[in-house]
Amino acid sequence: MTTRIFPLIGRLTLILFLASYLTTGLAEEQTVEIKKTDRCPVCGMFVYKYPKWVAQIYFQDGSSYFYDGAKDMFKHIFDTGKYTPGKTSDNIKAIFVTDYYEVELIEAKSAFYVVGSDVLGPMGHELLPFKDQESAQEFLEDHKGKSILQFPDITPTLLETLDRKQ
Repeated sequence: MTTRIFPLIGRLTLILFLASYLTTGLAEEQTVEIKKTDRCPVCGMFVYKYPKWVAQIYFQDGSSYFYDGAKDMFKHIFDTGKYTPGKTSDNIKAIFVTDYYEVELIEAKSAFYVVGSDVLGPMGHELLPFKDQESAQEFLEDHKGKSILQFPDITPTLLETLDRKQ
């Protein structure tokens, strides 16, 4: 029985190592330095001025775009062809947002977003991303947030609502 366990442990170790390597490689690929000339494709603002709010979409063809907040990033996802002609949301390879407390890029699809708080972003009312639900809950309570959402919960209608609060 022990002869069967060791090959299994070896395979699991290899799988975990490869998963860790691939995830780290993708994250490192995303830590591109923002230049002073980088503009949000949705609103045209210079992104480098707002490092706490930066979001990024990385396409399969190697191109990437920075945003001055998660709200504009989601607008791009929902209408990719408008902001990047010739591309579709199916061409997106990875999506990152900046964790509000840690000020580091995190996977947008696993983030928790606080909506309706008293903290405004560069474009007004914003989706505030957090890497875990506990941080999001703490922020929600401290800053009068309305709700915590995850990636699939965010809709074009929600974005319109945030824009109307301006």
